[in-house]
Amino acid sequence: MPSLNDIRSTFLDYFETNGHTVVPSSPLVPRNDPTLMFTNSGMVQFKNCFTGVEKRDYVRATSSQKCVRAGGKHNDLDNVGYTARHHTFFEMLGNFSFGDYFKTEAIPFAWELLTKGFGIDASKLLTTVYHTDDEAFEIWKKVGVPEDRIIRIATSDNFWQMGPTGPCGPCTEIFYDHGDHIWGGPPGSKDEDGDRFIEIWNVVFMQNEQFEDGSMRALDMQSIDTGMGLERIGALLQGKHDNYDTDLMRALIEASAHASSVDPDGPQNVHHRVIADHLRSTSFLIADGVMPSNEGRGYVLRRIMRRAMRHAHMLGAADPMMHRLVPALVTQMGQAYPELVRAKALIEETLRSEETRFRQTLDRGLKLLDEELGSLPEGAALPGEAAFKLYDTYGFPLDLTQDALRERGREVNIAGFDAAMSEQKAKARAAWSGSGEAADAAIWFELAEKHGPTEFLGYDTETAEAQVLAVVQDGAAIDAANAGDTVQIVVNQTPFYGESGGQVGDTGLLTTEGGAARITDTRKVAGVFIHFAEVTEGRIAKGTGARLAVDHDRRTMIRANHSATHLLHEALRVALGDHVAQRGSLNAPDRLRFDFSHAKALSADEIAQVEREVNAFIRQNTPVETRIMTPDDARAIGAQALFGEKYGDEVRVVSMGTADTGEGADGQTYSIELCGGTHVTRTGDIGAFALTSEAASSSGVRRIEALTGAAALAELRGRDAALSEIEALLKSDKASVVERVRALMDERKALANEVGQLRRELAMAGGAGQGAAVPEAREIGGVRFLAQVMNGVSGKDLPALIDAQKARIGSGAILLIAEADGKAAVAAGVTDDMTGSVSAVDLVKAAVAELGGKGGGGRADMAQGGAKSAENAAAAIAAAEKVLEG
Repeated sequence: MPSLNDIRSTFLDYFETNGHTVVPSSPLVPRNDPTLMFTNSGMVQFKNCFTGVEKRDYVRATSSQKCVRAGGKHNDLDNVGYTARHHTFFEMLGNFSFGDYFKTEAIPFAWELLTKGFGIDASKLLTTVYHTDDEAFEIWKKVGVPEDRIIRIATSDNFWQMGPTGPCGPCTEIFYDHGDHIWGGPPGSKDEDGDRFIEIWNVVFMQNEQFEDGSMRALDMQSIDTGMGLERIGALLQGKHDNYDTDLMRALIEASAHASSVDPDGPQNVHHRVIADHLRSTSFLIADGVMPSNEGRGYVLRRIMRRAMRHAHMLGAADPMMHRLVPALVTQMGQAYPELVRAKALIEETLRSEETRFRQTLDRGLKLLDEELGSLPEGAALPGEAAFKLYDTYGFPLDLTQDALRERGREVNIAGFDAAMSEQKAKARAAWSGSGEAADAAIWFELAEKHGPTEFLGYDTETAEAQVLAVVQDGAAIDAANAGDTVQIVVNQTPFYGESGGQVGDTGLLTTEGGAARITDTRKVAGVFIHFAEVTEGRIAKGTGARLAVDHDRRTMIRANHSATHLLHEALRVALGDHVAQRGSLNAPDRLRFDFSHAKALSADEIAQVEREVNAFIRQNTPVETRIMTPDDARAIGAQALFGEKYGDEVRVVSMGTADTGEGADGQTYSIELCGGTHVTRTGDIGAFALTSEAASSSGVRRIEALTGAAALAELRGRDAALSEIEALLKSDKASVVERVRALMDERKALANEVGQLRRELAMAGGAGQGAAVPEAREIGGVRFLAQVMNGVSGKDLPALIDAQKARIGSGAILLIAEADGKAAVAAGVTDDMTGSVSAVDLVKAAVAELGGKGGGGRADMAQGGAKSAENAAAAIAAAEKVLEG
């Protein structure tokens, strides 16, 4: 009896022998079809090949594609476990031709493989064709199928369409007759829904193109798209009538039975079936980068996980058990899908963490459900408000409540649930509107409410297909933007990182069939990713498909700087003590900046130690790992939190480096931090690290600036050259040169400190400004505002000046613009009592834009930016005042 692994191999080997390229399964998150939540068929990854948009180095392909149907239009979740052939996860075997062979080859391929390769009795097979497809009918006769077993079907069951318009064509389906001892009739008959005749293979002849007016023409490139479910053909070849009785599914069911100590074939068998199916879908989704969350794909994953976990609970499992089944899955499918092996630890930990959390609320939620049902008449539907309370308070998705009620013959009042959900959204919007956000940002909340949050794909890809949901200009939605327009674009999913946590927003390109735009920045508001765009050609319209591509080189440098920041943070804690805590950061493509709590300047030895340690862990080249955990669990393992960040009930935990060097090392993870940013794959990808400056940022806070990659190497090589010169001098007169160098360094440091102090004092007194006196604070929009322009003051002096001015005015906002050495620097500060209504980041960005610069960032109480010149200082101050005016 062939195993499912044998059947998969036989299928792929057959088509490879017949000139097909074996193409690995694409991820479950589609990269080339933004209309799909998950990959649900084998043709998804080849969609652009069929339409002619993409050319590959092969015209024949075969694959075993992993698929998930558990959300949206393709949702089999409710039936899983209760029927013989419904799954959330399944494998689709397929062979494809892109303009190469057509019907005369595709039909014999299928017949030969089924009857000879798999040895199926030909008398048990019958086929269907579209009622006008005489060509397919004749080919089936030619390969040996009797006319009375070729059934013409006049419905859409045998005519495939990619959508309302586009490629389409007739198809032929192959059915297996399980015998007259099973009820059911052949396809097209009144008893066709029975289980006697089971479809095992569908071959689509993609030969036409459908137009909006209903007309149809033959495609220039006629193609083949087939699909055969591995589970279905596996059940047939193993002599089973139920997919769950195949060797692979049986192994998972027995693993569930062993973990729960409940008979796999007893009255509770349905629970094992649900667990076995959901174990596959959840594990593969996690392996492909989907993490449980409250939105989008992560929400669907959580629904599947929690449904399985409730069935584990019903089996009486006292402790989390889903994660204990992962080894059995890896044993069964790891060879065909190595991503399972690579992600095994992540899958186990994610399942364990999720089930631990869910069990803490499951009993309370089910108790509430029992109480609600106890007060209702027999058979009455559960009120929508009660179902919403389960969802809102206990994290029960609606379908989980429905699943629990199904076993009691009850339903949910869906209208009441929807009404409660709408009421909550209205309250959230009202609360947000009063939070002090800029008035023109209301559009983003409206878009979030209408479309939901943007799905971020950028942890594991830099390109993606998407749909344009909105084009915004001057705070209002428009239908389209033309070349030369500057707009903001919102899509349903994006690989672009939105500025947060110190990491700057991504830049890159967005293209549609009608136009192209350069993305200059990406930010987030109310969960919506905003792509700041300059339309460079054509027209970008709402509702069109788009391809997004992040600037790879820039993202690579940002990732290196961000990961180096994590290593730097830990190296500072090792060198200076556990009191070191992050107080802000900037992870840009050209540099990194890190503010941390420490009372005094670092010595030369401490700086050298920190730099050496960071480079040592870079050279270690260990993997950078990411896990999803609760904040409490993350802190329990020593994860460092980002200063000023707000965390929900889940966090991403980034780990890197192994502390296995040096005396007393125990092999533990070196750096563990809570972080939502993007990172390198291995620490070695950072390249090198060079610390370029260390100075005061504000009272009790120090600031380090550093470089990574090629820039760091150039800095380090420059130092080597300088050291070589000093060594040459040492050979002539070592003692006197050393003494002189030390004296000069001490003198230079003293003079620099003195000059810096004098410069700050002069600025505070007004002498460094354009006027003769320090300006007084004025009230703008209900906020005391002090703005000052200074000459001869460097950017690194501004944080201390901001703190001094905060102390001087007591309450309000400060904007300082300084110019020195041909460069302009901008800093803004907001006293703690005012950060709820105004942000220093908004003030800086408004001012920097007027000065011709870009970006700027920091925290609500302190932010900085730069520009080439302070020539338009008056306009910059006016822009900041507009921010305050709201």
